[in-house]
Amino acid sequence: MSSTRTGSSYTADGYAERHTLPFGVEMRRQLTRGRTRAVFAFMSLLPLILIAAFALGSPEDSGPDGRVNLVDVATTGAFNFALFVFFATTGFFLVIVFALFFGDTVASEAQWGSLRYLLAAPVPRSVLLRRKLLVAFTLSVLSLLTLVAVSLIAGGIAYGWGPVSTPVGLSIATGEMWWRLAAIVGYLVVNQLMVGALAFYLSVRTDAPLAAVGGTVFIVIVSGILGQIDALGDIRNALPTSYNYAWIGMLGDPPDTADMAAGVGWSLAYAAALFALAFWHFHRKDVTS
Repeated sequence: MSSTRTGSSYTADGYAERHTLPFGVEMRRQLTRGRTRAVFAFMSLLPLILIAAFALGSPEDSGPDGRVNLVDVATTGAFNFALFVFFATTGFFLVIVFALFFGDTVASEAQWGSLRYLLAAPVPRSVLLRRKLLVAFTLSVLSLLTLVAVSLIAGGIAYGWGPVSTPVGLSIATGEMWWRLAAIVGYLVVNQLMVGALAFYLSVRTDAPLAAVGGTVFIVIVSGILGQIDALGDIRNALPTSYNYAWIGMLGDPPDTADMAAGVGWSLAYAAALFALAFWHFHRKDVTS
């Protein structure tokens, strides 16, 4: 077999990097997995479960309790219901979803013993990680969009499409709420990208998917606990979970985006560092499984 020199390395004739582990092939592989189907099924069922819970609940127990929260206005319209779903899932459930898709992607191949065969195909390590990363990101975003779509449709059927009523008494027109909702969803994606980056880094460090996913969730929980300690002062602003609910600023008039900007900055900084560490470690990893 002949070979050609490219830079400082040799490659077999006919080899094309873009044809190794195509995005579509990896996407189809992941879509056929039980955990992927389970995540999308639960994302579709969760809004329906919450609507059923509101329907079965006692009206006397659903009134204001003196605190500003989205539960009090969750059943006043489709957008209010969607916002309540975001509020209920931001702190933990979305963390699990992003951690699962990013943390399982490389570690599962190592656990199955197929990782070394992928690299011997040959699939360059950088290509393998980029494809895995892109598929994990795509599945995470699609799962979030599924949650948004089902929440809006189910909420619209159950509660109508009236203007948004905020917990502090402000009203936002339905037409204006569309771009605010888009900004909120975009922020949630960027905010959870930090979680995905941590899970992805742990995924290349271990052969156990559960360790990568569980380790990510554990770190996020610890960060949330530390965020409640006032003695830490401004140090809490650097914690990964400090700006999880900054998107609530989009419900103000005018929207308050200061915390969202800070959250985006911290999330992108954490994600860039963790992705870089993941690539650096994987290029030096002795893959034996």
